[in-house]
Amino acid sequence: MILGSHIFAGGIKEDAETKIKKQFGETVSLTFKKVSLSAEVKRDISQKVKQRFYQNEVYAWKISEAKKTIGFAVLDNVKGKSLPITFMVLFDKEGKILNSFVLKYREPVGGEISHTSWNRQFTGYTPDSSFVVGMDIDGISGATISVNALTRGIHKLSYLIHTIKDEL
Repeated sequence: MILGSHIFAGGIKEDAETKIKKQFGETVSLTFKKVSLSAEVKRDISQKVKQRFYQNEVYAWKISEAKKTIGFAVLDNVKGKSLPITFMVLFDKEGKILNSFVLKYREPVGGEISHTSWNRQFTGYTPDSSFVVGMDIDGISGATISVNALTRGIHKLSYLIHTIKDEL
């Protein structure tokens, strides 16, 4: 199942919201929105990170507690070797990365990018952070395509959150 109407049928939305509540707490309020991306936004961000958007929209949540925004989550896909990788990035209210997760990995190899320890290295990153695999981001033997795709995808969402957070 890829990002699209299948997000509801495949349990991906529920898995995403479980991860959000694990990070922020069970009492948070979640406001879910499908966000359409303009051609200009897609072009500008894609040029910066050297990766196209998988679709013309992403799924996002505003996370609130006591009617105050405390964070955001954005769900997207990147293309792995041959199949999409569905992932989510959690941000604080300023747009700094708190966590990232692979929600659906479909390839036969390279699943190590789903491990918590690998994803933890993005914590604290902003769009201005260095996302260079092999220097700032750990590579994974046998998962070069997945590592590069997901790293660029996370970087892409770190730019995007600053563009869309006010409309969530």
